[in-house]
Amino acid sequence: MNTADLGLPVDVPSTALFTDQYELTMLQAALRSGTAGRRSVFEVFTRRLPEGRRYGVVAGTGRVLDAVENFRFDAGVLRFLRERGIVGEETLDWLAAYRFSGDIWGYPEGEVYFPGSPVMRVEGSFAECVLLETVILSILNHDSAIAAAASRMSSAAGDRPLIEMGARRTHELAAVAAARAAYIGGFASTSDLAAGFRYGIPTVGTSAHAFTLLHDRERDAFQAQVESMGRGTTLLVDTYDVAEAVRTAVEVAGPELGAVRIDSGDLLLVAHRVRQQLDELGATGTKIIVTSDLDEYAIASLAAAPVDAYGVGTQLVTGSGHPTAAMVYKLVARAESEDPKAPLVPVAKKSSGGKISVGGRKWAARRRDEQGAAEAEVLGTGAVPAGLVDRQLLVELVKGGEVVAREPLDAIRDRHIAALAGLPLSATQLSRGEPVLPTEYVTEDQPRGA
Repeated sequence: MNTADLGLPVDVPSTALFTDQYELTMLQAALRSGTAGRRSVFEVFTRRLPEGRRYGVVAGTGRVLDAVENFRFDAGVLRFLRERGIVGEETLDWLAAYRFSGDIWGYPEGEVYFPGSPVMRVEGSFAECVLLETVILSILNHDSAIAAAASRMSSAAGDRPLIEMGARRTHELAAVAAARAAYIGGFASTSDLAAGFRYGIPTVGTSAHAFTLLHDRERDAFQAQVESMGRGTTLLVDTYDVAEAVRTAVEVAGPELGAVRIDSGDLLLVAHRVRQQLDELGATGTKIIVTSDLDEYAIASLAAAPVDAYGVGTQLVTGSGHPTAAMVYKLVARAESEDPKAPLVPVAKKSSGGKISVGGRKWAARRRDEQGAAEAEVLGTGAVPAGLVDRQLLVELVKGGEVVAREPLDAIRDRHIAALAGLPLSATQLSRGEPVLPTEYVTEDQPRGA
C-alpha cells in the first residue's frame, strides 16, 4: 500500500499497525492455547526518571484515547498481514472484529508522576489489551518526555513566554505531537501550523534570515515586512550587524515596533546592548525575543537579561537530552481462567539488571503534609487506606470501550500548573537530584511469576 493511500501525514485512519509484530504472534498463540480471553491488567510505569530530573509529566493521554478508538484492522491492513503471513486466517478473522471493550484508568493528563507511578492501567481480556502496548508506549514515552522538558524550561523562564519552534528538527508528525506536549508543559505558542490547526494552539511566526538575504538591503526587507504585517511585527536583527539592524528597524517601524529577534551570538551580552539601544531610540516598548538552540539551562542563565520571550526548538523536541520517558507496559495481574468471575492473581517479572516490577492491580495516591505540600507517592494493592481515599490519582478514561474523559487542552495545561504548584519548591530546581517525592508501596499480595 502506498502511504499516500493512507492520507499521511495529515490523517491516520487506522492505528492498528502502530505496533510490533510480536503483539500479533502472542495473540495468535494465546488464541490457540485458550488463554486469550483471560481477564488481564496491564500497567504503564517507569522504573526511574532521567538522571537529574525531579519529576515526570504525563502527556499524550488524549492522543492515546484517539489511538485506541482508531485501532481497527480494516481490509487493507488485514490484506497486508495475510500477504506477509504474519498470522493465520483464524487470527485474521478475530482481528477483523477487533474493538477494544475494556477499561482504561490513568493519571489525568498534565499530572506529574514518579518512579513506579501507574500512569495508565489497561484492563480487559489479554487479547484486546496486549495489542495496545506499542501504540500506547509510543505516544506516552514521546509526549511525556517533551512535556517534562517543556515544564523545566517553563519554570526556568518564569513569567516570560516560550515559543515552540522545533518542527524542522523532528519528524513531521512528531512535530505536531511535540507542540501539543510543549503547550501542556507551559509553552505559550508554536510555529507549527498543523499543531495550531489540530489542537488550537496559538501560532506565531514572522521571518527568517532568508527573507533579509532576499532583498538588496536590510532596510528593504524590514520595510516590506512592516508594510505586510504592521509595526507590531518582530524583525530579525542579527543577519549582518545587530546594532545597525536595530537602528534601521526603529527607523522603519518607529517606536511602535513590536519586537526584535536575536538568533546568534552571546545572547546575554547582546540582549543588554539591544535593550539599551532600543531605549535610547525611544522604542521602550519594543520587546526582545531570543532563540538559538536554547535549553532550560540557557534559559535560566538569561534570567537577569532584558529578554521578553524565548524560542526553543531542537532541545525541546528531543526532550532536552532525554527523548523518551522510559515507560514500560507490563502485565501485573490476570485471571486463572477465562471465566469472567475468576479472581485476579498478581504476576510480575523476576530478573536481574533492575527490571523487576511489582505485581498486582494498583491504586495510587499522593500523601500531603499538614501544610498541604505533597510528601510521598503512595502505591498499593488491595484496600486504600482511609487517609488516602481522597488523594487518589487514577481517573477513569475508557469504560467498556467508550472514551469518557476527553477534555480541552487548556484544562490539561492548567492541571499541570496546579500539579507543579503542589510539589515541594525543590521540584523546579535545575540542579541534579533525586525525585522530589519518594515512592512508597503498600502491598497485600505477593506476585506470581518466574
